[in-house]
Amino acid sequence: MRWIVGDWHPVHLFLVLVSFPILSFPFAAQTPQTLLAAGRVDQAMQTLEQQISTSPTAEAYNLLCRAHFELDNWDAGIPPCEKAVSLAPDNGLYHLWLGRIYGEKADRSSFLTAAGMAKKVRSEFERAVEFSPDSWEARTDLAEFYLEAPGIVGGGKDKARAQAEQLAPLNPAMAHWLKARIAERNKDNAAAEQEYRAAITASQGGARAWLNLAGFYRHTNRLDEMEQALRTMESSPLDHPGAFVDGASLLSRTGRDYPLAIRLLRRYVASPNTVEEAPAFKAHYLLGELLEKQGDRPGAAEEYRTALAMAHSFRRAQEGLKRVAR
Repeated sequence: MRWIVGDWHPVHLFLVLVSFPILSFPFAAQTPQTLLAAGRVDQAMQTLEQQISTSPTAEAYNLLCRAHFELDNWDAGIPPCEKAVSLAPDNGLYHLWLGRIYGEKADRSSFLTAAGMAKKVRSEFERAVEFSPDSWEARTDLAEFYLEAPGIVGGGKDKARAQAEQLAPLNPAMAHWLKARIAERNKDNAAAEQEYRAAITASQGGARAWLNLAGFYRHTNRLDEMEQALRTMESSPLDHPGAFVDGASLLSRTGRDYPLAIRLLRRYVASPNTVEEAPAFKAHYLLGELLEKQGDRPGAAEEYRTALAMAHSFRRAQEGLKRVAR
């Protein structure tokens, strides 16, 4: 999410009619949670909609919201997230997801709409922390809101710093990450780099912390060091499997070391440890995009088709397949 008011952009809807094979996946009887973690969002949504039609629960509505979130369908995801909160108003996780999807909607709204949505985001994140005070994820999202949002909607670096102190005993590495972000906002890059490296130490060299350091190097245009951090991440303890997808995305956006990016993605999609935060269908799409950039149109088409077999309405994969099929 971005919380700099004025940096909004609209969502452009584009429907491409394409044909692609229906791929079969094992373990068809998996739960919606495991289906979402595997990136099989179509199957997860079908299962959840059937469950809601016969025995609706707050958990089912929350998971349906998260399925829409994976697809970037913020408008469709907001009602089930709101329903989950209405059914279980003291569940911090449900407030957290409602805040997240409000935030994504705000990112793509007009200035005035975004300002109003931002207040809802803050309220939901604060309730998530109220009901789940030991959740480092809730405190991290709230802190990021405070750091990025303007004061008029409740943001403030002092508030973010207070959350960093609360984070320290829950997740020391993420506390250092937050302090690094605060230092960046203060234009103190030396202090920021020190905090990013402290996060690496606190996480015992975990992949997430190396990814965050790589992101810092990208922001400061130290691209050779960014690449080196990502190479180190590749052989680091994989405390966050989605780091491979995010690292590949960094390389793709900066036009650097495509072979490393492709290697990270192939390792991720072949792993049994894919996660909801980095949907496998998006990893296949990004892999297709990288292959397309390298001139491998058949390989790109295969990856786009794989993505669409998991999430048939994913627009970027539809558009990618249309490009390479011309």
